Amino acid sequence: MPDSAYQLPASFLLGLPLVAFLLFWLGGKGLNQVAGYAGALITAVGLAISAYFAEPGVLHTVRFDWLMVGSFPIEIAFRFDTLTFIMLMVVHFVAFLVQLYSVSYLHDDENLHRYFAFIQLFVFSMLGIVLAGNLLVMYIFWELVGLSSYLLIGFWYKKARPVWAAQKAFVLNRIGDAAFLTGILMLFYYIGSTDFEVLSVTVGSISPGVLTAIGLCLFGGCVGKSAQFPLSGWLPDAMEGPTPVSALIHAATMVAAGIFLLARISFLLTWDARLVITLIGMITMLIGAVKAMRVWDIKRVLAFSTMSQLGLMVMAVGLGSWQMAFFHLTTHAFFKAGLFLSAGSVIHAVTPSQPNINFDPQDMRNMGGLRKSLPITYICFLICASALAGLPFFSGFLSKDAIITEGFLWAEKYGIFGYLFPLVILFSAGLTAYYMFRQLWLVFFGEARYSASAHVHPHESPAIMWIPMVLLSGLSVFVWFSYNPFDAASGWFLSFIGVVESVHLSWVPILATLVTLVSIFLAYRASQSENPFEVFTPMQAPVESKYAFLRNFSNENYFLAPFAWIAKWSERIEKNWIDSFVDFVGKWSVVVAHLVSWADRNIVDGGVKFTTFSVRVAGNSVRSLQNGKIQSYFLVAITGLLLLILWLVAF
Repeated sequence: MPDSAYQLPASFLLGLPLVAFLLFWLGGKGLNQVAGYAGALITAVGLAISAYFAEPGVLHTVRFDWLMVGSFPIEIAFRFDTLTFIMLMVVHFVAFLVQLYSVSYLHDDENLHRYFAFIQLFVFSMLGIVLAGNLLVMYIFWELVGLSSYLLIGFWYKKARPVWAAQKAFVLNRIGDAAFLTGILMLFYYIGSTDFEVLSVTVGSISPGVLTAIGLCLFGGCVGKSAQFPLSGWLPDAMEGPTPVSALIHAATMVAAGIFLLARISFLLTWDARLVITLIGMITMLIGAVKAMRVWDIKRVLAFSTMSQLGLMVMAVGLGSWQMAFFHLTTHAFFKAGLFLSAGSVIHAVTPSQPNINFDPQDMRNMGGLRKSLPITYICFLICASALAGLPFFSGFLSKDAIITEGFLWAEKYGIFGYLFPLVILFSAGLTAYYMFRQLWLVFFGEARYSASAHVHPHESPAIMWIPMVLLSGLSVFVWFSYNPFDAASGWFLSFIGVVESVHLSWVPILATLVTLVSIFLAYRASQSENPFEVFTPMQAPVESKYAFLRNFSNENYFLAPFAWIAKWSERIEKNWIDSFVDFVGKWSVVVAHLVSWADRNIVDGGVKFTTFSVRVAGNSVRSLQNGKIQSYFLVAITGLLLLILWLVAF
């Protein structure tokens, strides 16, 4: 099919959600009842168009002339290739399910038209990133995704915390976006283009040092959008938005945009840049995993988990395998969206029928024993949690196993120090299994702690909510990605995205499974302890005797204490340094703006006003002498003569 034929699908894929956004937003509350179904239908049409025009393995490019900057032509370019096809399917499918789910979850909200309008704006923006044929077009839609996230996180704008969370996400993302824009401008300066095809053949003309700087600047966009250290603080707070928004934006699609960017620019990344990327990913992965074990909000546990999994994907790119990162991005999109929707079903079930300020429906300490009341939600949560934990026969096991294998293969090239990275990935995988199954037991097993409130009556969600959960959990099973549950290398997905040769280390699945099972056992033991809600901190550890440490060394709290300490100090650094720096920049920006405004009013405008005033006064003075009276003319003549004589005498 010729490239010109793809102008039509590009126009429809971007035009449909944009038109839907304008219609829903301008239509007002009269569209509340139909906006959800109409939005889901439009997204389903986009999904069908994506599937119909799919031609994986073949690159199709659509270009439009835009403007000239000096001698540089600027084009609006869109591309259709294998990565585009997969991301189009993921974004459309998850957005379709989330909108159906939202119809019931938010049925009482009086501003549903605005909610679904913002969802359509997000879909439009995300599709623009996926279709972008150059970095400039990607940056334009990148900023629109940031706007969409801001609007959806702060959807309940009458509450203080959602507004604060939206502002925090917006500011921290702008820091990363500034670095992203710097990298784009550097490419314009050194090459004169940001088109992916042009960059792939001209990148060799840039010196390694400059190319490293460009790669790290572009990676800055990923740091902000994909919540990497040190700009990761916005993601947990973004849970203040509606739960379906968390499933769509902060689990499956928007936060994955940074990984998609790294996949697109992987050929630009030097070895030094990749080493920095690997270290940032490792720090983020560990901080997210440790923090996930120390919170009780069911959504914040999943948010920190998302942060950790994004760090794992970034590490995979840094280790030189963007294909494995993209593989985990795809599997993670389905089971993490399923987990968020299942968590929303739990929250929906335990929300009091009467307002009760003493009961938090998101706190796991108010749950327990829900598997009998919510059998479908429990099965969906169990399947998706198993995939996230990396248990065999689930998709997450395949993608994590592929990344761990790449880590050990990378370590073989760079010596004993290189083995730190795959070992840390294994350790983080163990932490993931620990906090996910601890969450599973605390929510669905044990005593029914919600009975403390007489207004809580758990019940299964309606079909329009649990059908999306079932579909997402079904896609979390291994068979959709490989017929061999223990070997991703023999599956179709990796070969589909261009992996020609993939090595399989048979002992890696065994080791990963052992780590996961041990972690699940520790989680079970913690959930069955006398006080399963005790949060350990090193400063609170009781000193029983000089042998207490040896007796308790097997306890997971001591095992995790160093990482808890790292997480605590990382949090302090973020609050006291990074947040303070952002506040400092914001406050001084206001001060500088006032100074510039004063200078503009009093110096720039003042100079102009003084000039006009002087001309006006001089003109009025001269005009007053031209009054038709002979005395005035005589006075002017005498004065002029005297001045002429003085000038001749003086000079």
